Amino acid sequence: MIFTRPNTVSRPFSAVAMALVIAASGAMGTIAFPEPAHAQDEDEERKPEYSKEFIAAYQPVEAALKAEAPNPAAAKALIPPLVAASKNADEKRATGGVLLNLGNETDDAALRLQGIELMLESGILEPKLEGQLSFAAYQAYRDENNVAAAKTALERAIAVNHTFEATMTDGSQRNFGADDMRTMIADLYFDQGNFAEGLAYLSDQIEERRSAGGQIPENWIRKGLSTAYENEINDVTPKYVAMLAENYPSDVVWGDAVIVTLNANSYQNPEVLDLLRLSRRTKAYNDARVLTEYVEILDPRRYPGEVVSVIDEGSALGVIDKADSFIAETRTEAAGRVETDRADLPSLAADARASGANLKTLVVAGDTFLSYDKPAEAEEFYTKALGMSGVETPLVLTRLGIAQYDQGKYAEAVETFNKVEGARKDIANLWAIYAAQKAGV
Repeated sequence: MIFTRPNTVSRPFSAVAMALVIAASGAMGTIAFPEPAHAQDEDEERKPEYSKEFIAAYQPVEAALKAEAPNPAAAKALIPPLVAASKNADEKRATGGVLLNLGNETDDAALRLQGIELMLESGILEPKLEGQLSFAAYQAYRDENNVAAAKTALERAIAVNHTFEATMTDGSQRNFGADDMRTMIADLYFDQGNFAEGLAYLSDQIEERRSAGGQIPENWIRKGLSTAYENEINDVTPKYVAMLAENYPSDVVWGDAVIVTLNANSYQNPEVLDLLRLSRRTKAYNDARVLTEYVEILDPRRYPGEVVSVIDEGSALGVIDKADSFIAETRTEAAGRVETDRADLPSLAADARASGANLKTLVVAGDTFLSYDKPAEAEEFYTKALGMSGVETPLVLTRLGIAQYDQGKYAEAVETFNKVEGARKDIANLWAIYAAQKAGV
């Protein structure tokens, strides 16, 4: 059996798309702005300029809002002439502030956004306020499904180094900055079902950060991985899980890397075997079914020694129960074959070293010695096989790399794995990453 793609509920990455509750202080809470008549007293270096036409349009709005009984409805009716009279930067900023506050007071999202747009259009906002308003504009455009405008607003917030504090769903507080907002830009595409463009945006950001020699944010990688995996975009999924294992390795990540790569590809048993052999080296299975499949693909009649070793190691790790009927029966059958199989190793080695050894003999010898944890001999036979006509190069290179890895020849193993092409490329890439980490690269 082939390990099937787990459902969304059980996937470890389905929780990556965490819900955020944006704190009012960093989003669209009410922001008080100085009125035109008072702004001159607060800015000694630069005197705001207001035309007679603007003041004439502004004063009736001010009167409606500052009356003993404020009349927001009357003020709203006077907004069109005020907007029309707002020509210069100071006037646009002042009018935008009035519209924003009036929109907040009357819960009028369109008026609020119009005010934000006018203030941003003024071009004279201090960076902190520009960042706050740009992020508020992003939220408004996102709610309108205006992806292009929302993206532009976030890019503007990023450009002025905007940060904000957010309350997570568990009640904790976290500061969000430019890298988080770039993830939000990707989400704009994903929320529309435009996965290709969102993943392309993330990839561009990742490559730009990598080229600059910077650390790639983990949430970028996880966002790309969860999106690609859950939507079965299988040509991209292995790239992201490998990137996660390379940049943020852990036992859990390595266990998931094997499962995700397996599920994203239509591998035949020989490919699955060499991928699951990586799980044995990392000692990270993450699921008993992974080890059970490993044992089943090995087959106690073909690789009895490796079957026994895998079961015993898995039991020691607490991954499987040796009392399980399938595991117990398989181990018993394999153990009964080990002594005879081992006794044949010298003869097999002699056949493989003979001058007339054919390709099949060499590959079988390499496979057998590799399964008995004799990597030096396996390396010898695989290396010899590579020079022969008809060799299945990707398979032999993969297993040669494993044999080199098992001897601690990590640099050589990386070089070998990097030569693998075709269907095994993703498998070899994971092996190369792990070997490089063992080498301390």
